[in-house]
Amino acid sequence: MAKATTEVRREIERLRREIEHHNYCYYVLDRPEVSDAEYDRLFDRLVELERQHPELVTPDSPIQRVGAQPVEAFGAVRHSLPMLSLDKAQSEAELAEWWRRTSDGLGGEPFEVIAEPKLDGLSVELVYEDGRFVVGSTRGDGETGEDVTQNLRTIRAIPLTLRSDNAQPPPRLEARGEVYIEKQAFAALNRRLQDAGEEPFANPRNAAAGSLRQLDPRITASRPLQIFLYGVGQVAGATLPTHAAELKLLQDLGFRVVSPIRLCRSKEDVVAFWTEMNDAREKLPFEMDGIVLKVDRADQRERLGVRSRSPRYAVAYKFPPRQATTLVRDIEVQVGRTGALTPVARLEPVRVGGVEISNATLHNQDEIDRKDVRIGDTVIVQRAGDVIPEVVAVLTEKRTGRERKFTMPANCPVCGSRVQRPEGEVVARCINFACPAQVKGRIEHFASRGAMDIEGLGTKLVDQLVEKGLVKSPADLYFLTKDQLAGLERMADKSAQNLLDALEASKSRPLARCLFALGIRHVGEHVADLLAQEFGTLDALIAADEARLSATHGIGPTIGRAIAEFFHNPENLAAIERLRQGGVKFPPVAKRAVAAGSAIAGKTFVFTGALTHFTREQAEALVKERGGRAAGSVSKKTDYVVAGESAGSKLAKARELGVKVITEDDFRKMLGD
Repeated sequence: MAKATTEVRREIERLRREIEHHNYCYYVLDRPEVSDAEYDRLFDRLVELERQHPELVTPDSPIQRVGAQPVEAFGAVRHSLPMLSLDKAQSEAELAEWWRRTSDGLGGEPFEVIAEPKLDGLSVELVYEDGRFVVGSTRGDGETGEDVTQNLRTIRAIPLTLRSDNAQPPPRLEARGEVYIEKQAFAALNRRLQDAGEEPFANPRNAAAGSLRQLDPRITASRPLQIFLYGVGQVAGATLPTHAAELKLLQDLGFRVVSPIRLCRSKEDVVAFWTEMNDAREKLPFEMDGIVLKVDRADQRERLGVRSRSPRYAVAYKFPPRQATTLVRDIEVQVGRTGALTPVARLEPVRVGGVEISNATLHNQDEIDRKDVRIGDTVIVQRAGDVIPEVVAVLTEKRTGRERKFTMPANCPVCGSRVQRPEGEVVARCINFACPAQVKGRIEHFASRGAMDIEGLGTKLVDQLVEKGLVKSPADLYFLTKDQLAGLERMADKSAQNLLDALEASKSRPLARCLFALGIRHVGEHVADLLAQEFGTLDALIAADEARLSATHGIGPTIGRAIAEFFHNPENLAAIERLRQGGVKFPPVAKRAVAAGSAIAGKTFVFTGALTHFTREQAEALVKERGGRAAGSVSKKTDYVVAGESAGSKLAKARELGVKVITEDDFRKMLGD
C-alpha cells in the first residue's frame, strides 16, 4: 500500500469539506449548488482515495456516516447540564398564570419570550469538541440518556464537522434538538412496512423514536429522520446573552434551527402566535402539539431558576388535546385487500380534535394483549394528523368485572377460510384469493395498469359488479356478458362492448403482469418479472417448492414463503384454473439471449430520477435483454445506480453504501449506444 503524499492528504481534506458543504446546502438550506452528477464525482473520488489510503479514514468523513456495526445494547451518557422537561399550559388562563409568575419572579421587570413550535419527536443532545461531532444521546430521564451516536451520524442534516464561515466553533458545544419524521415521509414509511408484512408505526413520534433506537445503524439510515435544533446545554468559551443568540450560533455553525419563531412582548403576542400555529398545524409538514415559550434574556432565565424537573423560565403552551376517554362497545375484525385481519374497537362516539370517533384500530392480537384491551373497557383514544384513531391505554381502575377478553378468530370472519399467522409476524391473514372482503380491492389491483390493464374498469364499476353479485373474483370478469354490463348504471351498449374488448385484449398479457395481477403478497412488478424470467411458465412456478423459490435471485426466504403459501392454497389454484377457463393465457416466457461480451450481463442496476433518452421501463428492459438485473431498491448487492435529474432517496442510499453511481450517458456507453 503506497504511502499517502501531502497532495493526497490535501485532496482528501478538500473533498471532505466540499461534500459536507454540499450536504449542508441540500439537507439544511434546501438550496443545492451543484448537480447530482457533480456531487457523485466528488463523492466517488473520496471513496476511491479512502480505499487506497485507509490510514487516512476518520470518523468525520462524509462517507463514514453509516460505517458502524450493530451493537448489542446502548451505552449510557450523562448530560453535563440536565435536559429538563417543561411545565404545560393547557388554556389561556394557565398561560396568563405562568406569565404572572414569571413577571413576579423578575420583580415586575419587563421581559420578552421566544415562541417556537413544539415538535412531537424525540429530544437528543449532540456534543461537539473542537468542532467535531463526538457523542449523541437521547434525553432519557433528563440526567442520563442512551448513547445513539452512530445512529445520529446517519442523519445528514447533522454536521459531522461544524461550519466556521460565520462563527468560530467553541471548544465544546452541547446542541439540543428534536429528531422527527415529516408526515408524508411517515405515511410512505408505513406503506413500505405494510407492503413488507411488517407492523406500521402508530404515529410519527413513535416512528422517529423507534428508528433512532435501532441497534443496527443501517436500519436507522434507511428511515427518513430529520432534526431541528432548539437550544444548547453547555457551551465553552462563548457568551450567549439571549436565547435568540443561541439559535443564531447554531444556525451559523450549520444546524437546521427550529422554525418559525416569534419574539413576543406580551400575552397577546403569544396567543396570536399560538392561534396562527394551531390554524396551520395540519398544513405544516411536521407534527406539533403546541408552542414552547422561553424567556429570551439569559440573565433573566438565571434569576428565575429551575425547579427539580422543569425550568421556571419556559413553558409549553399546548394545543387542544387529541385524546379522549370512551367505552369499548365491541371488538370486530376487518379483512383488508391483502387479507390482513385487523381488530377494530367499536367505541361509544366521542369527539377528539374536532372529529367524532366511533372506531379505533387495535392493530393486532399482540397489541391487544400488550395493552390488555377488553370489550367493555374504558379507554383513552387519540387521533394525530391523518393517523387512524387508536386506543392508547386502558383505564383498568374503571373495570367492573363484566369486561370480556378478545381473541382473534382462527377462520376468516368473511369467507370462513383458515387464517394464517407466519412465525415471527404479528399480522394474521386470510389467504383465500376469492374472499369476498378482498374482492373489490383485488379486482381493482387485477385490472390496474401495471397488471392486466383493463381499460374502463374503474372503482365505481367494480363496486356495481361486486354489489350486484356479478363478480366474486377477478376470474368472473371473463364470463361477463354484454347484457349483464348494459344493465348497469351508466353502461350503454357501446361502453359495455368497449369493456368486453378490453377484457379480451387482457387475456394475452405477459406472464410477469399476470403474476403481478394475482396479488401475491410481497410480489410487486419487479418480483413478478424475476419469477417470470426464472421459471418461464406458470406451471413451473406453481410446482416450485419454498426452498427453490427462496434461492431465486432477488427473492429470499420471506417472499419465497409467501409465494409457496399462495400456490399451495386450493382456493387460489381453483381461481387460477377459472382464469384459464375464461381465456387468460399466462403465456410462457422465452429465455433471453445474452449478448457476448455484454458489460451489463450479471450486473444489478437501479434507476432513479428522470431519464432523458428512455423511460425507466425501457431502461430496465434493456438491462434484462443484455443479461442484467433491474432492481427497485438499492442494497449492497447493487452494482450500479443510474441517476437522472432530481434523483432522490435511492441516490442518497447509494452514497451511503458506496454503490457505484453513473449517469445516463455512462449507461448508454455500457449499452454500446
